[in-house]
Amino acid sequence: MEDRKKDHIDLAFASRTMLRDLDGRFFYEPLLSAHPLNSIPETSFLGKTLKLPMWVSSMTGGTKMAGTINRNLARACREFGMGMGLGSCRLLLEGDRYLPDFDMRGMIGNDLPLFANLGINQLETLLFNQEADRVEELVSRLKADGLIIHVNPMQEWFQPEGDRLQRPPVESIAELLEKTNIPVMVKEVGQGMGYDSLRILLKMPLAGIEFGAFGGTNFARVEMMRNSSQPKELFEPLSYIGHDALQMLNMVNQIVDEEGNEVKCRQLIISGGIRSFLDGYYLVQRSALPAIYGQASSFLEHAREDYAHLQSYVQHQVSGLQMAYAYLRVRE
Repeated sequence: MEDRKKDHIDLAFASRTMLRDLDGRFFYEPLLSAHPLNSIPETSFLGKTLKLPMWVSSMTGGTKMAGTINRNLARACREFGMGMGLGSCRLLLEGDRYLPDFDMRGMIGNDLPLFANLGINQLETLLFNQEADRVEELVSRLKADGLIIHVNPMQEWFQPEGDRLQRPPVESIAELLEKTNIPVMVKEVGQGMGYDSLRILLKMPLAGIEFGAFGGTNFARVEMMRNSSQPKELFEPLSYIGHDALQMLNMVNQIVDEEGNEVKCRQLIISGGIRSFLDGYYLVQRSALPAIYGQASSFLEHAREDYAHLQSYVQHQVSGLQMAYAYLRVRE
């Protein structure tokens, strides 16, 4: 105890906070709970039960490290009870060479959601060639629960090798939904989506929408930095266009209020700029629809090393969420 009290004295001045540091999003209610052991409620999502309201957002495609990263992530999902979206599975349309890097069902188990992933451009091409059955075949090979379609026109526009869309993405999404019964989710990849796009998606029979909001990894900027043939100073302003997660959530809540029973999509993954468990907790609690929160780069940072690094990161998220659910109430 003497050592502890000495630490208190030594650290008292260093630990002072300023009013500008106050996080005003919450009421802190220290009287209403014991120290939490099981304060995080289980979440029913995509027909399965999550122990954490967290989603490993799609990130890795055909890289040499994809297999190691995906295996670490799937292992963490199984240990902590999270869902997972695979990175772009485009390479698997060409054959099974890279299948072991994406075949994570055995690692994650059957009780947690695992979704495959294709870009809107690949979907458009498959539909144009009347090959919608290849989407179902891909999902079946991966034993996935469904497909995420990532919609990324800004990224493709700036990408040196980028594809060009021949029709509005919503038309391809609607056609796929007519031709298949597999669960389908739609996400952006770092710019987010505005009111009209969200309104259209929410009125479609989608399994879910993932925000991919502005504020996290911005793939338009990634491609801009890769592309030496374009004048960055002219196009850079476009990379700052978008909507952050709170803006998108407010729009979704407004649409749900306005459209009522017309809203067919009833589940959200709030992602893009989620820096901490407090950001995730705050946004999930404010959602009018059942929601969890997703992270990509934060998981990726820890999944590239040995599993212990990722395990420690997720455990800290669990501890933080336990405290949040026990003692924090979101301000309206």
